[in-house]
Amino acid sequence: MIDNICKFLAETFPIDFASWLLGEPINFTKLEPSELSVEPIRADSVIFLKSLRMILHIEFQTDPNKNIPFRMTDYLLRLHRQFPDREIYQVVIYLTPSESPLVYETTFNLGGLSHQFNVIRLWEQPTEIFQQYQGLLPFATLSQTKNPEETLRQVARQIEQITDKQVQSNVAASTAIISGIALNKEIIQRLLRSEIMKESVIYQEILREGIAEGEAKGLAKGKAEGIAEGEAKGKTKERNQIAINMMHSNISVELIAQFTGLTLKEVQKLQKISAQKSNPQKSAKTKRSPKS
Repeated sequence: MIDNICKFLAETFPIDFASWLLGEPINFTKLEPSELSVEPIRADSVIFLKSLRMILHIEFQTDPNKNIPFRMTDYLLRLHRQFPDREIYQVVIYLTPSESPLVYETTFNLGGLSHQFNVIRLWEQPTEIFQQYQGLLPFATLSQTKNPEETLRQVARQIEQITDKQVQSNVAASTAIISGIALNKEIIQRLLRSEIMKESVIYQEILREGIAEGEAKGLAKGKAEGIAEGEAKGKTKERNQIAINMMHSNISVELIAQFTGLTLKEVQKLQKISAQKSNPQKSAKTKRSPKS
């Protein structure tokens, strides 16, 4: 889920990410993995943004990964094949502190082929960088701060100052979940006080419980109807309930889709059903024929 949140933030706030990573506010647009015809593309974690002169490729990693150097080289060749005239900037962003030598690898060598890419270890980045941009606020507690709790307190105050309620909702939800890497949920719940933040801070737990319950239901039903079908139905039911819970906190349908893996149409359909259930009298009036 962290991958999905990071992807959502990069695609929603591309200028903020460009200002941080490139030092200039380039307005990127989303590049769909399907535009790179070669398969497979790990669409759940890879982020491609494009401008008229540049492609920005971002990989967020919570844990060290020995395959990163090869993957970055592989994607570079794919991108160059499709966009030979554009500059390509690649960066791997590690979220969780690690002493593994893998988080320091920046090159891939194979015979005469040598490729170098960029690596950022968030815990080495100055905290003030992430407090300058709304789209980067969720990462502040993972930066080079000596007091993550105080940093989250400062971020919470900044979030409260965001006037666009939709942006505020998305940033708050993302901050609550990403901060869970550095802080426990009780601290996050205490500092992020709005209703949407409270819902978001328990989201990881809800998701874990939902998946576990879905798998249990699926396995039980699978004894009679097939394990695969049962698991799918159980997980779908739980994902739908999680989506509805998030709707009650006014989280955007786009962010709900990112979190749950549902399509926008599926989320919008659930939104309509939820609205009808919450206001049955209004729904009944619309169905009743008008008196002549």
